[in-house]
This record gives sequence, C-alpha cells and structure tokens, in this order.
Amino acid sequence: MRIALFTDGISPYVLGGMQRHSYFICKYLAQNGIKVDLYHTNQSSLDITKLDVFTEEEKKNINSIVINFPSPGKIPGHYVRNSYEYSKRIFNEYIKQESVDFIYTKGFTGWYLLEQRAKGKISAPKIGVKFHGYEMFQYQPNFKASLSSNLFLKRPVRKISKWSDFIFSYGGKITELISLSGVHQSKIIEIPSGISKDLTRDEVTSLNTPIRFCFVGRPERRKGIIELNKVITALSNSNRKHEFEFKFIGPIEDNQKLKLENVSYEGEIRNHITLLNLLDKCDVLVCPSYSEGMPNVILEAMSRSCAIIASDVGAISMMVNPENGILIKPGDTSELKSAIEQILSNKEKLNSLKASSLKKCKEDFIWENIMEKLIRVLDKITISG
Repeated sequence: MRIALFTDGISPYVLGGMQRHSYFICKYLAQNGIKVDLYHTNQSSLDITKLDVFTEEEKKNINSIVINFPSPGKIPGHYVRNSYEYSKRIFNEYIKQESVDFIYTKGFTGWYLLEQRAKGKISAPKIGVKFHGYEMFQYQPNFKASLSSNLFLKRPVRKISKWSDFIFSYGGKITELISLSGVHQSKIIEIPSGISKDLTRDEVTSLNTPIRFCFVGRPERRKGIIELNKVITALSNSNRKHEFEFKFIGPIEDNQKLKLENVSYEGEIRNHITLLNLLDKCDVLVCPSYSEGMPNVILEAMSRSCAIIASDVGAISMMVNPENGILIKPGDTSELKSAIEQILSNKEKLNSLKASSLKKCKEDFIWENIMEKLIRVLDKITISG
C-alpha cells in the first residue's frame, strides 16, 4: 500500500499537537511497511533533509517532499489564504509523484486537490481529511476569535469536508461537531490519538512537595493562559502559596509571565525526551483550553503518571474522567481554582489519580494498537476502491 500524507509539518520541524500527530501517523505507517509520500514543511533551524526523527528502517518507506509554507501576512485572513496557496504547492508536487492508494490530508493541506477533483479536472484515489478538533466550530474565547472563525474558517472547512470521501475524528464531542457541520455519519471514521508504548513509564512517579503543576503549550488565546494566570495569582496570594509550584513549558511571551516565586518558565522544548523528563517532575497537567482536539500533551502527561485538570472540550473526556483527573467548563476560573484546590487538599486522592492516568494511557492510547485499527480501515478502503 502507498499513502500520500499531506501535512503542514511534523514535529520537531514544526511544533504543535497536529504536527506531533502527523509525525506518529507517518512513523507507524512506515514502520508497518507502508510506503508514505510525506508532504510537509519546515519552520525550524533543524536539517529536515536528514529526517533524524525516524529510524533508518522507517526512512526506507518514507518519500519526503518538503514544501515552503507561504510567509505570514498582516491582513486578516492571511492564514487561510496562505493555507490555500500551500495546498496548491502540495498539489503541484503531488501530480509529479507515483500514484498512491489513499490520500490522508491534515487541515487545509488537501484543499486545492479536492477542489480540482470536485470540478472534474483530475481523478484521484479516496481522500480522507483530518481537521483534528474542528476548533472553529467550538466555543471561542472572545468576539475576535468568533468573528475570525465565522468569516474565514467555517466556510472552507465545510467545503473541504463535503468534497472529502472520509473525515477522521478523534471521537467524543468532535464527532458530534462534524455531524452538526453537515457531514453524514457514514463518512466519519473514529481513530483516537496515542503515544508510543516505549515512552510510557513502568511505574508512578512519587508525589512532589510542594505539589507541582504544569502547563504545556503555545500562548494562543484559546489555550486559557489568561484565566490560568488569574487563578495562580489568586492562590499564590492566599495561604496556599507554599503548597504548590507551577511550571510553564512553551514559548510563553514576556507579557504573559507571572513574577511569582513559585512559578517558573522552561521555554520552548523541541526535544521530546526532554519534555517527557520535565513531565516526570510534575504531578498535575493543567489544560484549561476553550477548544481542543485530542491534545497529545495530555496523553504524554498521562504516560508519565500525571493527573489531569482540563476543559471538557473536543475529545478530552475520552482521556480524562474522575478516576484520573478533573474536567472543568472552558473559561470558568471558579471551576479551575476549585479543581486545583481539590488537588491540594487530598494528596492520597492525587496519588490515585496519577496511577489511574498511567493505567488508562497503557490500556487505551498506545500507538501500536491504534495504528492496527487505522491500517485495517485503510486496507478496507483501498480494497473496495
């Protein structure tokens, strides 16, 4: 089988949950002997031609096609316009390659190809699209984000979804959103995300004193950093100040950093092992986002035996339940503060949450098992034509 994988990058050449997911999809397809034409880009100083993130055996099955992503602009809607242009550049490279059995596209990357096929200008094999969390249809943190989704994102997403043969969903609330956007249930394929078996801990880490919380991500408004900062500040100004520490991992901007002695900033981490080692030193991951798909960082934290506090959005409820964490309403600082206080008040319960996180990760979210399901789905699609 030969698969074309269209993506706007793979980790660590481009940072982000979608890019991490693309990396694993490519890795395990190649590991299972499936030929992959990988269409991707680079936003780092790393030498992407070496593809050092894959083993030599995996690289034998990967045909890497690197494409420049258009430079960002300042006029509203530039991301969507650049995404369309990027999809056109991918198309121009795709038509030069050998034929494939299936095309797996991430986000807007298959836009131009799907448009050309819909117009009857080209023929192509079955095409599946992955928009991750369909975040543009989720609750937005403010009017500006809502306006941007309505003006620039929803219309092309509906078009791409309509033109595609299949839509990949993580499940949970994301499948509901996809259906509500007008996609028939028969087109939706549910495949969760996962983590490599060899990256999961064998045992639960010991509880830190003081209890150590962490946030991992980019400083996007939808990630809920403003609300998180308010809660950390309130707790740090109370008699609970010495009960916890908070560690931020990611490119947090200076104007968002708190000047508190119990808060530290690790900066951007591109090395995955370094990230896991940092998570080993934490007890609780906090993910107070307004919208999400199925965040890799939650699975990574679970694999390192972290309890989870997270907004009940996207497919997060598939990963987090009362056994391993606490779900909150997005944007609700009262619920976020209460969740952190519950953790601080019951260390015995926290140990139980940590153990359950690791157990659930191993049982439900190991990539090797998830990819078996995806490959069976792809086999069925390609055989049926």
